[in-house]
Amino acid sequence: MLSDIEIASAAKPEEIDKIAAKLDVPAEALIHYGRYKAKIDLSALRGAREGTDPRLILVTAVTPTPAGEGKTTVSVGLTDALARAGKRVCAALREPSLGPVFGIKGGAAGGGYAQVIPMEDLNLHFTGDMHAIGSANNLLCAMLDNHIFQGNELDIDPDRVVIRRCVDMNDRQLRHITSGQGGPKSGVERPDGYDITVATEMMAALCLSSSLSDLKTRIARMILAYDRSGRPVTAGDIKAQGAAATLLKDAVMPNLVQTLEGTPVIIHGGPFANIAHGCNSVIATKTALSLADYVVTEAGFGSDLGGEKFLDIKCRAAGLTPSCVVLVCTVRAMKYQGGAELAELKKEDLAALEKGLCNLGRHIRNMTDVYSMPVVVALNRFGTDTDAEIDAVRRYAESLGAQFAPCEVFAKGGAGGLELAEKVVAACDKPAPTLTHPYGLSDPLAVKIEKLAKKIYGAAGVEYSPEAAAELEKLTELGFAGYPVCVAKTQYSFSDDPSLKGAPEDFTLRVRQVKVSAGAGFVVALTGAIMTMPGLPKRPAAEKIDVDADGKITGLF
Repeated sequence: MLSDIEIASAAKPEEIDKIAAKLDVPAEALIHYGRYKAKIDLSALRGAREGTDPRLILVTAVTPTPAGEGKTTVSVGLTDALARAGKRVCAALREPSLGPVFGIKGGAAGGGYAQVIPMEDLNLHFTGDMHAIGSANNLLCAMLDNHIFQGNELDIDPDRVVIRRCVDMNDRQLRHITSGQGGPKSGVERPDGYDITVATEMMAALCLSSSLSDLKTRIARMILAYDRSGRPVTAGDIKAQGAAATLLKDAVMPNLVQTLEGTPVIIHGGPFANIAHGCNSVIATKTALSLADYVVTEAGFGSDLGGEKFLDIKCRAAGLTPSCVVLVCTVRAMKYQGGAELAELKKEDLAALEKGLCNLGRHIRNMTDVYSMPVVVALNRFGTDTDAEIDAVRRYAESLGAQFAPCEVFAKGGAGGLELAEKVVAACDKPAPTLTHPYGLSDPLAVKIEKLAKKIYGAAGVEYSPEAAAELEKLTELGFAGYPVCVAKTQYSFSDDPSLKGAPEDFTLRVRQVKVSAGAGFVVALTGAIMTMPGLPKRPAAEKIDVDADGKITGLF
């Protein structure tokens, strides 16, 4: 069987101008990065198409497992299937981070015969967006430390600097450092640390911005530190927003690429869903909606993380409502949630499957009961799945009012997703749903977190560390009570304990830290042992990646 990179390397992509023409994007709106990828200059796009009613399709998933569920693969395959069905379609997806690429999770280009290409470019440096975001973040850090060093007119407390430098790599060694060592000429010595680029507020701010001007305004609002009286010090206070936005003038433009079958894909932004809000940019999604009749977007990891944040944060910020939600599920995941060991997932085990279906059930109910969204369960089929197992998942999903469609897009591309595409189109043809939410923006911050914990996760309540409780009070005093909340928690469980499988109930969600992302426009609650700088595994994927003398890359999935 061919690897993902072998399949992608054997493909014959179309010139990016031809891909753009499928969406009537004029040549003058393309800024080429080689023959097969380009940025879209939004200022050169034509006006909105007349008489259109584009449908937004959110693809999310059940709780992820080490076996992999293929959410992005299904997103890409569904996009190709809709194109095969004669629909004017475009996907709007996230950019991969180098951390997972060289770590353990892998990239975000799909897999098998449902991939975005050029796969190597997408999973590596692409068009430089990640580097630009990291540079803009680190510029704020440098300017803040320089302000402190050059006399500290704003009376910044060096021990209350909240922005951290970043690098787009898993590097646990940088989680906690001391910066400014070396004496008075080397700066002010203080505790410091690094985040991974995709966990930064700069990434979140870019992804929730509507334009470069809006991004600059958001950067100005970013809180970098507090002064000795407890007043926030923003990027605007040190006059850094203009320079940071300058570094992002190209990165704010979405990127156009294609699937293996030549279907247009807009790739832009990549915040982690277990830390940040887990969605591609508002700019990319709205651009796709202006160009296509059907737009497939994805939010991960599971619907309790990326899906929730898409609906509660992004949709609120951008005025979006999906026409339906596609919930990706696998037989293997349900058996794992039911207690089957990872090594045994290829064997038929109806008992474990039946026990684990409660996980799928909670994801379905959250989408239908809490958000009022129609759901299509997409069973990403593997060769070891038996008919009895597939029928059990089908019966369960349909008993909860969800539509169901198995798909084989990994092995067959768009042809393996035609039944799913038919179910999705049928759901989109029904009257538009009215999006509802688990909490109101006028609710106090603690109430918002408690409602999420109880309604979405199944918790009995929330417990705060003394520091988190004090910070909630402080943020309320500072005027941030009206913000939505972004809960950072493990992706491997509805709870904050990754070992709790299925659909755990009556646990306590423990919030250890709270902070505001004033530029992005949400309050972050960190739970459990979640970290903003991941580490590499014992055998990182980087050990298998290589390049020969001709520049041919191997080992990249």
